[in-house]
Amino acid sequence: MRSLLDNAIYELSLLLPKLAPMAATLEKLGQAMLECWGRRGKVLVCGNGGSAADAMHFAEEFSVRFMSNRRALAAIALCDPTAITCAANDFGYETVFARQVEALGNPGDILVVLSTSGNSPSILRAIEQARKQQMLTAAFLGRDGGQARGQCDLELIIPAHLPHRIQEGHKVLFHTLCEWVEARCQ
Repeated sequence: MRSLLDNAIYELSLLLPKLAPMAATLEKLGQAMLECWGRRGKVLVCGNGGSAADAMHFAEEFSVRFMSNRRALAAIALCDPTAITCAANDFGYETVFARQVEALGNPGDILVVLSTSGNSPSILRAIEQARKQQMLTAAFLGRDGGQARGQCDLELIIPAHLPHRIQEGHKVLFHTLCEWVEARCQ
């Protein structure tokens, strides 16, 4: 156990400084989210597997509470199991998020995708649908960004290869974003 923990700490000590240059992009996303909410718009968030759990975590930090009581901010994780299984059954798994984006997204809303590889067809289709609907798109990606790289308006790419380290980097970024937004919504 100790060697695994020591290795995790070491890997994170190498990764965390690489996140600092992402501050400007993260602030752009935060500003866009504040402007969206100021127009009574919403932020839709999606991911697969562990990134789906992170999407739910990301959304609830805004719609409910991060660290202090403030107004609720419209953020929705596209993780409803009935919508996912219906879309997968009727149209194929690659459509599970795109169908929800089509139903819920409006021009000026924001889609945030989380993907460690950037290659998931369901994520790529969601981005495509959001762009058709004139939504701002943002991606939390890993590795080299995969096929999603260059497809979104704002991209935060964690320079790591292991999915769990990428997800840990995503969490640092989205918690920082939550703290920044919350400081402006008091």
